[in-house]
Amino acid sequence: MSLQMMEMVPDRPGTWAKRSFLPILSAGLFLWSAAPASAAGTGQSIEKQFKITGRPVVVIHNVANGRIEVKSWKNSEVDIIGTQSSNKVGFEIEQAGDRIDVTASILDPAAQPLELEANLQLTVPEETELQLKTETGLIYVEQVMGDMKLESYAGDVHLKEVSGYIIVKTTGGSLVCTQCAGKLDFSSIGGNAQLLQPQLNNVNLMTTTGNILFDGDFVRTGLYSMKSGKGLVEVRFSSTDSFDLKAQTATGTVDNQASAFLKPDSHGVKHSFSKFTHGLFGTVGMGLAKVELSSYSGTIRIMRRD
Repeated sequence: MSLQMMEMVPDRPGTWAKRSFLPILSAGLFLWSAAPASAAGTGQSIEKQFKITGRPVVVIHNVANGRIEVKSWKNSEVDIIGTQSSNKVGFEIEQAGDRIDVTASILDPAAQPLELEANLQLTVPEETELQLKTETGLIYVEQVMGDMKLESYAGDVHLKEVSGYIIVKTTGGSLVCTQCAGKLDFSSIGGNAQLLQPQLNNVNLMTTTGNILFDGDFVRTGLYSMKSGKGLVEVRFSSTDSFDLKAQTATGTVDNQASAFLKPDSHGVKHSFSKFTHGLFGTVGMGLAKVELSSYSGTIRIMRRD
């Protein structure tokens, strides 16, 4: 694999930022970092393109501070643009067949936080599998179809018009999923989860202290589980929805704003709560989907959207 040196570009009048590439022994692998220490903070960047023959798998591990953005196009090519705030962060990129590995690593452990920003912007084929991991930056994915595993310690995860088996894990980061389809698993300690206009047929949301909002339609025969230890769990459904509902809490409250649409279980199944919990059972429409909501000490709210 040949490496092209990028030209020098002006940073500000009278100064220039230089880029350099250091080849690595294996084919298809290279490490890039800003060369001169004096160029730190000049916003240097690199762009690479990789031809793809099948369905690509993109793996990104960003241990620096920064954003990962992934969008799709119809080309059989993965385009990667990386920017960094200083020469104390480096990018390592490798292609092995249809797999692309990208790692943003810290080169100087003594560097200050402002010197450790590394952002990645990718354009991938519409059908691409993603495995993205970052520490504090935002993960943003739009119009990508494929299984994906997204992990962040403190950064948020925003998804728009994606589909597949989606796994999201955060410690404090929140999830916003707009018009997502397929299957979604979300787990977090302090993060919130918002599902807006979803087309998901299988949902499993768990957060210890965060809030959960589901605002959309339930797919018939879909399975939905939403649990929060201390936060609010809110569901907004439409008049055309059809689902069985089980909502329970130990010390919290159930705010049923849809009592006019919620009728006793139409399937003739008798339900009961343990002596440690309370809540409600019911059916909307024909009860085709299954919805389970729980919050140990928070509020569960059910309401019709229209």
